[in-house]
Amino acid sequence: MAIQMVGQNHLLTQDTIKINSICIDTNAMNQYPFINYENNYFQFPAENNPNWSHFYNSLDSMIHFKDRKLQFYHIGGSHIQADIYTHDFRSFIQSNWPNLKGERGLVFPFNLARTNNPSNYRFTSTNSWNGYRSVIHRPEFIEYGITGAAISCSDSLIQLTFIHKNTRVNPPVNAIRIYHNKGLIPFEFNFGKDELLIQSIRRCAGLGYTEIRFTDPISSLDMQFARSTKKPFRLDLYGFELLNDLPGVSYNTIGINGAGLYTYLGNSYFLRDLKQSPPDYFAFSVGTNDGFVPFSKFKPEEYRKNLEKMIDMVLEANPNCAILLTVPNDCYYKKRYPNKNTARQREVIMNLAKKYQCGVWDFYDFMGGLGSSNTWREAGLMREDYVHFTEEGYHLKGELYIDAFLKYLNSIECQNETSNREK
Repeated sequence: MAIQMVGQNHLLTQDTIKINSICIDTNAMNQYPFINYENNYFQFPAENNPNWSHFYNSLDSMIHFKDRKLQFYHIGGSHIQADIYTHDFRSFIQSNWPNLKGERGLVFPFNLARTNNPSNYRFTSTNSWNGYRSVIHRPEFIEYGITGAAISCSDSLIQLTFIHKNTRVNPPVNAIRIYHNKGLIPFEFNFGKDELLIQSIRRCAGLGYTEIRFTDPISSLDMQFARSTKKPFRLDLYGFELLNDLPGVSYNTIGINGAGLYTYLGNSYFLRDLKQSPPDYFAFSVGTNDGFVPFSKFKPEEYRKNLEKMIDMVLEANPNCAILLTVPNDCYYKKRYPNKNTARQREVIMNLAKKYQCGVWDFYDFMGGLGSSNTWREAGLMREDYVHFTEEGYHLKGELYIDAFLKYLNSIECQNETSNREK
């Protein structure tokens, strides 16, 4: 299945965004007729959506004036840790507008923590690491931040490399933010052949990160952490933020296998880290694990309270942030029972979207509703666990996500054109 871009190159006026229209090709629609394509759009249950208006205007200004960077975040569980459909969206939005490369943003060495790593980048190390994930590990010495994961090593000399791979977007890196133990850490940071390019090193002991800036952009990282004392010390790494000074979109994914809202609420420094690069757009795709229990044990009110707390944290980081709530995909509980809790989550999401003036991407509805994951599995789009998608299914989800986003932009464009004609 493929998205086809229609029309001429992107055009822009000072007052509006004009973006290429997008459509799902007819053959693909015939191949998967069970998908309600006409319902694939961002819904807005509230009458007014000021944060989304602010977001649209910021995006318009970024494209026209190339005067800013917008921080996008997308949070979830295993669907997001895999970073397949979210990377499709990242690739599209970082390549659609000329001269707006944006930045890579948050990355974490999942493979060193012995769990599945996104295929679009890779960390390597000659050291042995202990891995921790907030879903299953809660040792007292680990203080989780926004990524919800950590790796630890007590060696006196630690080597770590990072490269982009299997991706058509790899924005240059002018700075790197390394999230680590709070307080002063007895390590010197070195960067191999790029050592001469280091412009400054800023240690933020209280916030638990070190930021290194380079005079020229680099495309990969060769890091060495050399302990400056003979006294043993455990280096805890919570993630990396790859930064630059270019305009565009930074699309940050936050995903841990098995994570629910309760997981991220239990991460002490989630909000602290989020404030370092405040969100302009925040998509919630958390819910499958929250509702993956028998019908009698799911508590909609608890789910509502947890989602409200997460929304409140995002708005504390940026009161003007545009928030998108995604209704989880249909799934089967224990591969046998269609999960009726998803419809209950959908009701909670619609109510909170109205209260907080959020957008909603109702994936549950347009994928076909209750029991539709079996149809997707028979079509080769979902795995036999009736929860996760196949690679083809995730790419299809990415195409639908891009389609819905562009429908939103085009709808605002049409509203603006109508308003201008009426004046």
